[in-house]
Amino acid sequence: MKLDQHLEKIASFEHLELLAKQIVEGFISGMHKSPFHGFSAEFAEHKIYNKGESTKHIDWKLFAKSDRLYTKRYEEETNLRCHMVLDNSSSMHFPILKDGEPFYQTKIGFSVLAIAVLMNLLKKQRDAVGLSVYSDQYEFYAPEKGSDRHHRLILNQLEQMLQRNQLQKGSNTIDVLHQIAEKIHRRSMIMVFTDLFQQQDNKKLFQALQHLKHNKHKVVLFHVMDYAKEVALDFDQKPRKFVDVETGQEINLYAQWNKENYQKIMEQQIKDIRLSCLQYQLEYVPVNVGLDFSKIMQTYLVEKQQFL
Repeated sequence: MKLDQHLEKIASFEHLELLAKQIVEGFISGMHKSPFHGFSAEFAEHKIYNKGESTKHIDWKLFAKSDRLYTKRYEEETNLRCHMVLDNSSSMHFPILKDGEPFYQTKIGFSVLAIAVLMNLLKKQRDAVGLSVYSDQYEFYAPEKGSDRHHRLILNQLEQMLQRNQLQKGSNTIDVLHQIAEKIHRRSMIMVFTDLFQQQDNKKLFQALQHLKHNKHKVVLFHVMDYAKEVALDFDQKPRKFVDVETGQEINLYAQWNKENYQKIMEQQIKDIRLSCLQYQLEYVPVNVGLDFSKIMQTYLVEKQQFL
């Protein structure tokens, strides 16, 4: 099957939705509880416990001090609000697939399917989902809603992302994240899918990510990369021409001659990003699109479930 035919087959709305449902049925629905359950419940005040009420929210520490039973009230008992942020720059459409390879082994393909899977899970909980798509400009915005029609709108937009990107489009991650922070006012979980290839320095990037936390948002950063080519520089000994798909710049070199230094730089870059996420209390999820999709998502969701 030709690559374009392969993309056309898997990029239909029905196929993407069914694939996401299949994955959810396979490993998410078997969990004891949702990995997102209870995120939006924010403590507000205490009230006196009345006999017959559920004991679930009794504040036992306060009981030990006062010898009186109080329960915790919450400002927001509504379901989770989640906003997905997708980098659609040209570098996200790497690597170029061979015939028969699954579409989610591209960075954009993994991100699209991951969002579709997470949306399917959130839909089961009747949670509100929104989407932002950007490259060198803000391309698409949909606020958080929970209706079937809204989910279909987002899935329709996601399927368009699977089309091969013929344009040279950069990544204006920093400015767009600031814009998103200004748009989202109610407490939400914000998931960012990007390869973090950008011209600006990381300090400004993390200032933008920190801006997202201004309104007590939970921020999850999916760092999506093809480790074999982009981290390990795994190419043969032939001279090759490397092309920056976002700027068109070219360079001729022997990958093997530069491999050791390149790996050190990339490993330090990833280490710095991970440490910055810890410093700013951002959840960091490294993704290697060359690995099995289901295992990556299952590992993330199981680990998340354990801490809630």
